[in-house]
Amino acid sequence: MDTKFDFGHEGGERIVYVRPVDVSELPEEVQAQAGGLRKLYAVHDANGERLALVKDRAQAFILARLNDLAPVNVH
Repeated sequence: MDTKFDFGHEGGERIVYVRPVDVSELPEEVQAQAGGLRKLYAVHDANGERLALVKDRAQAFILARLNDLAPVNVH
């Protein structure tokens, strides 16, 4: 879960979507790294590709903003 991802630097406003994910829905290798958490937060690009998983919503928003992305909450 500590794998670096190159978010790239495309032009224009880049929106990413933040949504909660049940750890039980993730692959077993990811579940093993979740440290007993039951829920993680995923950051997805506009095409739906998962860019990152983090332990809480605040971290997801911080991660997005640190990479010059505009996070939007998804329910």
